[in-house]
Amino acid sequence: MNLPTLIEGRNLSFKDLIHNFLLNISGLTIFNIEFVKQAFKPPFEISEIRKHMDELGVKTFPIVSVMGIIIGLVLAMQSQPVMQRFGATDFLPSMVSLSVVRELGPVLTALIFAGRVSSGIGAELGSMRVTEQIDAMEVSAVNPFKFLVVTRVFATTMILPILTIYVIIIAIFGGYIAVIITENMTFEYYRASVVAAIQFGDLIPGIVKTFVFGYIVGMVGAYKGFTTTGGTEGVGKASTTAVVMASLLILIFDVVLVKVSLWLWPTLG
Repeated sequence: MNLPTLIEGRNLSFKDLIHNFLLNISGLTIFNIEFVKQAFKPPFEISEIRKHMDELGVKTFPIVSVMGIIIGLVLAMQSQPVMQRFGATDFLPSMVSLSVVRELGPVLTALIFAGRVSSGIGAELGSMRVTEQIDAMEVSAVNPFKFLVVTRVFATTMILPILTIYVIIIAIFGGYIAVIITENMTFEYYRASVVAAIQFGDLIPGIVKTFVFGYIVGMVGAYKGFTTTGGTEGVGKASTTAVVMASLLILIFDVVLVKVSLWLWPTLG
């Protein structure tokens, strides 16, 4: 008996799931190769890249601001009782800042970014595909891949590191709010502890991998939207599967990049 799974309104066997997964991976690989071919050929749509950085990145600041504050607050409040048990509350600022800089800030920001941006790109390009707007661009001698895909991928790749740095700062401030609520600690001591704990080797791996995460978000969203079939129903599926695939790839690549960063910067371990 097969293992039927209800996905997107259809009963798919385990064999069908594996088949669809391999098709997505092969299609995404071909899509990446085409991106590399098109990315560095003129003309360069700088104005479009700036526009997408505003639409996809700047408008994400409100939600990541709330997330950053909550990360710092929850992390500090959850850790304070445990560290108090061992008499190590003086190390609370260092623990919060290192956790946010190394892992929580980059990964959670990328997942929030994927949920908002990857689905939006998939839905937008999917709608253009099913309404034949992309075909019309080809007839008009406009390269739709370069104009629609390359610009969005560049925008997401460049804006996510900026968002991550912002979230890290906000999260560390959120940690301070929790610390002054639970501990009698001055801002000067908290700031000095954070500065002493964070080294250059802590910042670089966390920020560098967000370039990869941003690329994944843009590429997956553009791939699912650009290859949409099945009319309006297909647009909804493209939007949903873009978020799932982008989030999964972010988590997988995070494991790989953490191992690579520990190899390049042994002091992180």
